Amino acid sequence: MVVIRLSRGGSKKRPFYNIVATDRRNRRDGRFIERIGYYNPMASGAEQEIVVSSERLEFWTGRGAQVSESVDRLVRQLSRGEPRPSKPKPSKKALARAAAEAEAAAAAAESAESADNAGEAA
Repeated sequence: MVVIRLSRGGSKKRPFYNIVATDRRNRRDGRFIERIGYYNPMASGAEQEIVVSSERLEFWTGRGAQVSESVDRLVRQLSRGEPRPSKPKPSKKALARAAAEAEAAAAAAESAESADNAGEAA
């Protein structure tokens, strides 16, 4: 049976996935029949994050190929034109830490300003 799934490439900590049509019995990164597209989760700037040949995807699904959950999610995301969130939301602890740092910076700036004003008055 043919499946359409992700095949990992790239180096350590820099993933890059090819979207491939392959026999179900082959290994994840092993031999494949055809490369249908790619997914680059580390894309930034003008680089494209997801590229899929819709003709070839329809061809293989028409021939009975099953699409993996992750590829299905990516294709639906691409068809809706939904942007990927750039960063996860910060935790409550991180927000509290940032607020404390902002208060400390404001207090330091205020004390420096008052010291400058005291120096000018003398």
